[in-house]
Amino acid sequence: MNERQNEILQLLKKHAMMKIHELSEQLNVSPATIRRDLTELSKAGVERVGGAAFLTKPSLPGDRTTDIPSDNQVGCIVSVSISSKHMYPYFSPILEGIEKGLAKFGYSLAFMHNLDDIQNEAILQKMVHDYKHIRGMIVVEGIKPEVYELIKKHFPYIVGIDISDSSVPVIAYDRVAAASSAVRHLLDQGHKKIGFIGGAGLTGEMEREKRYRGYKLALQEAGLDLNPNWVINAEWDVNKSYSGMLDMFKRNQDLPTAMFSASDMMAMPAMRAATEIGLRIPEDMAFIGLDNIELSQYTSPPLSSIHIPKAEIGMVAAKTLIDYLQGAYPLPFKMLMPYQVIARQSSTFQR
Repeated sequence: MNERQNEILQLLKKHAMMKIHELSEQLNVSPATIRRDLTELSKAGVERVGGAAFLTKPSLPGDRTTDIPSDNQVGCIVSVSISSKHMYPYFSPILEGIEKGLAKFGYSLAFMHNLDDIQNEAILQKMVHDYKHIRGMIVVEGIKPEVYELIKKHFPYIVGIDISDSSVPVIAYDRVAAASSAVRHLLDQGHKKIGFIGGAGLTGEMEREKRYRGYKLALQEAGLDLNPNWVINAEWDVNKSYSGMLDMFKRNQDLPTAMFSASDMMAMPAMRAATEIGLRIPEDMAFIGLDNIELSQYTSPPLSSIHIPKAEIGMVAAKTLIDYLQGAYPLPFKMLMPYQVIARQSSTFQR
């Protein structure tokens, strides 16, 4: 037991019904880290009592039921690093949806690992060994092919969330179409000079990133040229989004009148950079993000976005895995969840 796990136990003893997000805030770590610690602490007597709440119970002598994963437990891997705290507002509702969807049918997560874990060979091999009785796994977004193949070899029932494997059930949303709809919203406001903020995927190539492709497609359909000087590869880092915007302002006299950000968290520091140099939002420069995280409605001005049903994606993935384990899907499929333009003050100014 490490120091943080000991702190978790002490907090749970004082406040028996603490929830994951409360532990996360108290210890200043991600919800995913708390979930992993709680999984490892199961032998110490931490049990779920409903929703995201946990409490401690006395360990019984000789009780080794937590050592053997039961038939109603599954695993989860989420492709986000502990250091990528800016990604939590997007992934947390998905993970909570997974847990809620599993609990509804009497299932639970035996473990949850993040990107840092699965890049550690020792942790990866320990997962395969310790949970060899677990048959089902939910993989949230893409991971390295060699790691994914190892997971598929040891966990025969895989359901993916936004992964590219056509041999398993996948729950996703159309990222190209969602991004295009964001750009079309800006076009409808009269904008013709539209920039992009985002990052590349696992390949490291921006041209293969679906939201960037959606941005390009919408411009092409409108008969507009893409200006590479207005494209910021922030590598999904909020600090680089902020510095990238400032750099764009310094390098260009001809500025875009609107920016499409491939995630809300990338849009927020970019908006700050714009206001710091004296631009008015949306009169001088409009912004729209993608994913509609909860914080978006509280920016100044409130950030327009594309709503992605994150919790519902998690719940559908959980139900799909349960059905898959019970033999309901002889053939793989891909389910695309709906998205919706949420127009707020950051973009609703007709030019």
